[in-house]
Amino acid sequence: MKNYIEFTIKRGQDGYYMASAIGHFIVTQGKTFEELLNNIKEATGLYLEDENLAELGLSPTPSLLANFEIPQQSYAI
Repeated sequence: MKNYIEFTIKRGQDGYYMASAIGHFIVTQGKTFEELLNNIKEATGLYLEDENLAELGLSPTPSLLANFEIPQQSYAI
Protein backbone atom coordinates (compact mmCIF):
# COMPACT_ATOMS: atom_id res chain seq x y z
CA MET A 1 0.00 0.00 0.00
CA LYS A 2 1.28 3.44 -0.90
CA ASN A 3 1.11 6.18 1.69
CA TYR A 4 1.01 8.98 -0.88
CA ILE A 5 -0.33 10.08 -4.25
CA GLU A 6 2.45 11.62 -6.34
CA PHE A 7 1.86 14.58 -8.67
CA THR A 8 4.06 16.06 -11.36
CA ILE A 9 3.70 19.83 -11.71
CA LYS A 10 4.64 21.76 -14.85
CA ARG A 11 4.12 25.32 -15.93
CA GLY A 12 2.38 25.50 -19.28
CA GLN A 13 3.12 27.95 -22.06
CA ASP A 14 -0.10 29.77 -21.14
CA GLY A 15 1.37 30.50 -17.67
CA TYR A 16 -0.94 28.11 -15.81
CA TYR A 17 0.44 25.45 -13.51
CA MET A 18 -0.67 21.94 -14.44
CA ALA A 19 -0.60 18.89 -12.16
CA SER A 20 -1.16 15.24 -12.99
CA ALA A 21 -1.07 12.29 -10.63
CA ILE A 22 1.24 9.40 -11.40
CA GLY A 23 -0.74 6.18 -11.60
CA HIS A 24 -4.14 7.80 -11.01
CA PHE A 25 -6.57 9.69 -13.23
CA ILE A 26 -6.26 13.04 -11.49
CA VAL A 27 -5.41 16.14 -13.55
CA THR A 28 -5.94 19.79 -12.62
CA GLN A 29 -4.54 23.27 -13.17
CA GLY A 30 -4.34 26.66 -11.51
CA LYS A 31 -3.34 30.20 -12.43
CA THR A 32 -1.22 30.54 -9.28
CA PHE A 33 0.71 27.93 -7.34
CA GLU A 34 -1.60 28.35 -4.34
CA GLU A 35 -4.67 27.90 -6.55
CA LEU A 36 -3.09 24.77 -8.01
CA LEU A 37 -2.48 23.29 -4.55
CA ASN A 38 -6.11 23.89 -3.60
CA ASN A 39 -7.25 22.36 -6.90
CA ILE A 40 -5.04 19.29 -6.32
CA LYS A 41 -6.67 18.74 -2.92
CA GLU A 42 -10.17 19.20 -4.36
CA ALA A 43 -9.56 16.99 -7.41
CA THR A 44 -8.02 14.26 -5.24
CA GLY A 45 -10.97 14.37 -2.85
CA LEU A 46 -13.41 14.01 -5.74
CA TYR A 47 -11.37 11.18 -7.27
CA LEU A 48 -11.25 9.23 -3.99
CA GLU A 49 -14.88 9.86 -3.07
CA ASP A 50 -16.74 6.56 -2.68
CA GLU A 51 -13.63 4.59 -3.73
CA ASN A 52 -12.13 1.64 -1.86
CA LEU A 53 -8.61 2.94 -1.16
CA ALA A 54 -7.24 -0.58 -0.70
CA GLU A 55 -8.38 -1.49 -4.22
CA LEU A 56 -6.46 1.56 -5.49
CA GLY A 57 -3.37 0.39 -3.59
CA LEU A 58 -3.53 3.29 -1.14
CA SER A 59 -3.36 3.49 2.63
CA PRO A 60 -6.46 4.83 4.45
CA THR A 61 -4.97 8.35 4.71
CA PRO A 62 -2.61 8.98 1.78
CA SER A 63 -0.52 12.15 1.68
CA LEU A 64 -0.03 14.22 -1.45
CA LEU A 65 3.49 14.51 -2.88
CA ALA A 66 4.27 17.10 -5.56
CA ASN A 67 7.30 17.26 -7.86
CA PHE A 68 7.87 20.46 -9.80
CA GLU A 69 9.49 20.14 -13.22
CA ILE A 70 12.09 22.82 -14.00
CA PRO A 71 12.53 23.16 -17.78
CA GLN A 72 16.13 22.86 -18.95
CA GLN A 73 16.23 26.32 -20.55
CA SER A 74 15.44 27.98 -17.20
CA TYR A 75 18.59 26.97 -15.31
CA ALA A 76 22.30 27.39 -15.90
CA ILE A 77 24.33 24.56 -17.33
